[in-house]
Amino acid sequence: MESTRNRKRKKIRAKISGTSDRPRLSVFKSNKALYAQLIDDDLALTLVSASGSDATKVGADLAKKAKTKKIEEVVFDRGGYIYTGKVRALAESAREAGLKF
Repeated sequence: MESTRNRKRKKIRAKISGTSDRPRLSVFKSNKALYAQLIDDDLALTLVSASGSDATKVGADLAKKAKTKKIEEVVFDRGGYIYTGKVRALAESAREAGLKF
């Protein structure tokens, strides 16, 4: 049986995808950590990744790494999670550090 999060994730992924111009910022939460990646879906390639337990640090770190690779605009993929708590904190810190989405 499929979980609610996976059903939401599939609906989101059907509508958005990342390109080399505008990669997809993918979020995954485990019980201990938060993981974020910038993915080019055309090439099936992870461009930048960051992880940790503090969402604001992960978002800022990801944006800093993206800036070094000259990535400024991304498409946000919340991975089926509700846009609140850690997911929202990650998104807001990435925006404050310079990513546009």
